[in-house]
Amino acid sequence: MRNILASALLLAAASYATTANALDSSATPVVVTPLASKTTTASGQPITLPQKNVEVQVSAYQIAPGATLPVHKHPFPRYAYVEAGTLKVTNVEAGSSNTYKTGDFIVEMIGQWHQATNIGTDPVKLLVIDQVEQGAKNTILKQSPATGSAVRGRAPPQGGRPIIHVSPRRPPAAGSARSGG
Repeated sequence: MRNILASALLLAAASYATTANALDSSATPVVVTPLASKTTTASGQPITLPQKNVEVQVSAYQIAPGATLPVHKHPFPRYAYVEAGTLKVTNVEAGSSNTYKTGDFIVEMIGQWHQATNIGTDPVKLLVIDQVEQGAKNTILKQSPATGSAVRGRAPPQGGRPIIHVSPRRPPAAGSARSGG
């Protein structure tokens, strides 16, 4: 009986090893480390995907120490992986903030005005993934009613400066069509 049990265990182990190696042709082990699994955004909203012609856009962001991004919102899902640095994201509508550091995964809020500040001493590096309707932009800057330029919020700490330069909004030239974005 003991021999049968030992044989069954050896057979199972050999079968498992063969199956695992079939997925890896180099005979080098593949290690998968789950980083995040989320069903809601940073502000607790359910994640909703574009309904037609989905386009995935991938970008690398680098935010200087002390820089504060303009107040903005996203009409579609945006995800970010913090490769380096410390970023504070503030929902300016609710007044709540979250701080993210190296290794964190962010599911940004959808349709809510917010801004981000690099509160560390090193640049923040983000890998950003947007899911948008094809051809659409996923960042809308909040405009000041008085000046027509982007709202920046408070000045960046430690003499930092924003990495995004935004010119005042200008009306389209006569006879040109303004496309939505």
